[in-house]
Amino acid sequence: MFSGFDIGIDLGTANTLVYSKNKGIVVNEPSVVAIDTESKKIVAVGMEAKEMIGKTPEKIIAVRPLKDGVIADFDTTTEMIKHIMRQASKKIGLALRKPNVIVCIPSGSTSVERRAIHDTVKNAGAKKITLIEEPVAAAIGAGLPVDEPIANVVVDIGGGNTEVAIISFGGVVACHSIKVGGDRLDEDVIQYVRKEYNVMIGERTAENVKMEIGYALIDHEEKFMDVRGRDLVTGLPKTIKLSSYEIRNAIKESLLHILEAVRATLEDCPAELSGDIVDRGVILTGGGALLNGMKDWLSKEIFVPVQLAEEPLESVAIGTGMAVPYINKLPATISK
Repeated sequence: MFSGFDIGIDLGTANTLVYSKNKGIVVNEPSVVAIDTESKKIVAVGMEAKEMIGKTPEKIIAVRPLKDGVIADFDTTTEMIKHIMRQASKKIGLALRKPNVIVCIPSGSTSVERRAIHDTVKNAGAKKITLIEEPVAAAIGAGLPVDEPIANVVVDIGGGNTEVAIISFGGVVACHSIKVGGDRLDEDVIQYVRKEYNVMIGERTAENVKMEIGYALIDHEEKFMDVRGRDLVTGLPKTIKLSSYEIRNAIKESLLHILEAVRATLEDCPAELSGDIVDRGVILTGGGALLNGMKDWLSKEIFVPVQLAEEPLESVAIGTGMAVPYINKLPATISK
C-alpha cells in the first residue's frame, strides 16, 4: 500500500514542475541544462540555462535533456533532477532525507523509457518512486472525476508531444500520443521564416512569435510583429515584419496532426461513453492549449464542447499531488 509522498514531479520536455502536498507548486523551471564541454560540469539549470540558449561561447552549450516527453540524455537529466529536487527540498524542508516521489510519464512510453525515468529519479536521490501516466495526472489536476464510470477526455499539448486520452473508472479507455507539441510549432515558425525571408531566428524568438501572434486555424483580426534575425545571404542582422496569418499557415500542418489524434481517440471510444463526451466535452491542458483560438478551433472541428483547464501549464504537476487518494485504486495507470 502507498502511504504518502513528499513531492510530485512533472518531467516535461519544455518545463519541469515540482508539486508539494503542503505548498503546491514549489519549482517551475525550463528543462534546460547548460554544460561546459571541456570540464563536463553543469554551469546552469532551468531559467538561467534557458537564458543562455544561442548566446553562449563555444565551450558552453545549453541542451534539453528530454525529447518528445522521454529522456534523451540520461546523465544530464539526472543532474537536472538532482538540482531541481535540491531546490524543492529546501523550500519544503526535506533537506535531510530522501523524498518519496511521484513522477508523470507519457502514456505511450515503452517499458524501457519508463525504466529510464525511474532509474534517473532514483539516481537523483529519491527514496521511493511511483510512476503515473500523464493524461491521468492531467485529468486529476483539472478536477475531473477519473475514478467514476464517466468519460473524461483530456487533450494534453506539451512541449514535446500531445496526448489525447479518454479516462473512465480509473483507467485509460483509449489513448493516442503523437510527437507533436509546442516545440514542433516553434520549429515550424523557424523553418517558415528561413524559407520565406532567408532569415535565421532562434528558438526563443520563434516561441515569442508563436505566443504573440500564433493562432489556431480560425478567422481573426490580423496582427503584426517585428522580428530580428540573421540574414542568411549577407550574414548581417535584419528585422522583418511577420503577420499572424503567415504564422497560422506555418503551423497549420502540425495543428492538423493534433486534430487527427483527437479524432482518432474519439473514434476509439466505446459507444456507451460517447454520450458522456457530448455532454461533458473535452478538457485542454498543457502549454499548447494556450495558443490563441485553440479552444474555439477544436470545438468547431469535433462538434463537442472544449474547455480550458484552470491552470493548463500546471495541471499535470497538480494532478501528481492530488493523485495520492487514487494510487491504490488505479493499478492500470500507476506503476511502482
